[in-house]
Amino acid sequence: MQNSLAVFENYKIRRIYDERTEKWYFSIIDIVQVLVDQSNYQTARKYWNKLKERLNKEGSQSVTSCHRLKLEASDGKKYLTDVADAETLLRLIQSVPSPKAEPIKLWLAKVGYERMQDIADPARSVDRAREFWQKHGRSEKWIQQRMMGQETRNKLTDYWKDHDIKKEEEYAILTNLIHEEWADVSIKQHEKLKGLKIQNLRDHMNEAELIFTALAELSTRQIAETSNAVGMEENKVASKIGGGIAKKAKIELEKNTGKKVVTSESYLPTSTKKALKSKTKKKSKG
Repeated sequence: MQNSLAVFENYKIRRIYDERTEKWYFSIIDIVQVLVDQSNYQTARKYWNKLKERLNKEGSQSVTSCHRLKLEASDGKKYLTDVADAETLLRLIQSVPSPKAEPIKLWLAKVGYERMQDIADPARSVDRAREFWQKHGRSEKWIQQRMMGQETRNKLTDYWKDHDIKKEEEYAILTNLIHEEWADVSIKQHEKLKGLKIQNLRDHMNEAELIFTALAELSTRQIAETSNAVGMEENKVASKIGGGIAKKAKIELEKNTGKKVVTSESYLPTSTKKALKSKTKKKSKG
């Protein structure tokens, strides 16, 4: 899952990309804020709750197609939030009388169309990702490692999908288990170390972190394939073994170089890094 912010006019719309379903899921309340032109989040939330209640009574399938995923709120913490894909949102928007309905429909359709183009021509998505990383100062070597790691990740999640791993939280548990095993920190702890909030951790890994993440996930898949792991318990075992293989290699490298693989190094803007350092110093003094 990859969190991201999109902007429609002056409104920030939270969204999350599900690599398994290859879909963007948008915060429904954020979309409702646009439709009712309401800057107050709680007012928009109440509006959505009433609308959801009415649609449920009417037996609308739009509501049953909604999901609840964790998105970051204004306080920096992640909470379960009602989300929907572009197709479901297009149906929900019809239930809200608003002059913003047509513009946001076009905006959502554009997002969906771009994704459809990527599915029809995967190279287009790859090119766009490469261009994005280049604009943000990543080296060709780093980009190559990032893309190789993503391919390794996709093969692992494909295996899980075909072997009785269905729920989002199950993917998250297994991913975190692998990460903790090789890195000695959880994904959240790793993000905190780098000062990340809504950013994708892998987009801020150094070369070594990318390589060891890929090694851990490749090892996990091959162990799972060898034992024909099915379901959570068997895939947990494969995940610990796979992560452990990468951990041994990491320890050996650190012993011979005297350098830590997991670091606070990130690609955050310099101004953000300075603000984080200042905040950390204040906390330590307090």
